Amino acid sequence: MEALSPTMEEGRVAKWHKREGDTVKAGDTLAEIETDKAVMDLVARADGVLRQVAVAEGQTVPVGSVVAVIAAPGETVGATAASAPPPAPVPSGSGMRDTGYGMRDAGSVVPAPTDVTRVKASPLAKRMAREAGVDLKLVTGSGPGGRVVKRDLEGTAQGAPTPVAAVADTHPASRIPHPASPRISHPAVSGVPFEDIPLTQIRKTIAKRLVTSLGPIPHFFLTSEVDMERAAEAREALNKQLGDRGKVSFNDIVIKATALALIKHRACNAWFQEDHIRYWNEVHIGMAVAVEDGLITPVIRNADVKSLAEIGWEAKELADKARSRRLQPSEYTGATFSVSNLGMFDIDQFTAVINPPEAGIIAVGSIVQKPVVLDGQVTGRRRMRLTMSCDHRVIDGATGAAFLQTLKQMLENPLAMLL
Repeated sequence: MEALSPTMEEGRVAKWHKREGDTVKAGDTLAEIETDKAVMDLVARADGVLRQVAVAEGQTVPVGSVVAVIAAPGETVGATAASAPPPAPVPSGSGMRDTGYGMRDAGSVVPAPTDVTRVKASPLAKRMAREAGVDLKLVTGSGPGGRVVKRDLEGTAQGAPTPVAAVADTHPASRIPHPASPRISHPAVSGVPFEDIPLTQIRKTIAKRLVTSLGPIPHFFLTSEVDMERAAEAREALNKQLGDRGKVSFNDIVIKATALALIKHRACNAWFQEDHIRYWNEVHIGMAVAVEDGLITPVIRNADVKSLAEIGWEAKELADKARSRRLQPSEYTGATFSVSNLGMFDIDQFTAVINPPEAGIIAVGSIVQKPVVLDGQVTGRRRMRLTMSCDHRVIDGATGAAFLQTLKQMLENPLAMLL
């Protein structure tokens, strides 16, 4: 299992493209792997024959674990992947992970005991069986070639030595395969009070990132209301001129204005780096995109020098790739500041969580008609609320307020972006 993204610690085999006995060449796609950010291809690194598939579809294993064996034609391999070299050590700081079944997974493969070596099973399944006291001979495997895999043993680790078939009859929810999304569109099976669905890789990453943000980072928030009347007029004129070549959204305008405001307020375009602060001379805007099972922030690089049409086209392209889980690591890493927009969901105002090591993020609310006093007269104007979340270790109150003031001026008078 290769590290297919900079933050990947484990991967879930979503789909095998090659089967045992297939001839493969270096560069061939072996499988699709669900990482912490996207679904990516695992490719062969050598020519040969795929002699063994050690991890079934739907199974999650740490980076460095053996997932398959490619051998030379005529070469044979052992019955299990336990004879392969030990997996790479777990990255520093990650520690041992709770598998969710009362066991701890430190990323290593423990050799199977002698009483189960004659049964076709993955190394993880053998270890689970040994620790749970389950006789693998009583288990019907659902993996390739009848191999017993992790999901066949789920729910047995905390009980006494009980045949898996009996557990499945008692707790049918524990045998439900890992779905593409944890959303449940229908009631649970009759008689089952709840259903436990394992975390997807992206959900695990979101959970870890939030712990490293809201806890350690001292947030403070600044809110300002912006008159979007001129921005709306400018958008309508631009879209009329663009015609079939694309559309500019309000979010594109906010991204462009944010990037230009960051050029004027470099103190907000920064990363906190423990023993120093990195102030960026380039502006790379992370754009929060809701996906089926969470959130990801593709990056629009050098947004300050791109036209609104370019930002609009790139934002749409990145959002489509994010929703189909096809983003490459270079497309979702390296943001210097982020924008999160929930206005399309009729959210008036909210506070966003900072994405470390960035020092700030803008939360964009909906644009609504409000009565305001203009030149002594009450009139309806399109208004929008912006809330800036600041890392107080980097940004002071007056610093963040000055940035927000500049951003507001640019949105209220789009011509200010040309200055």
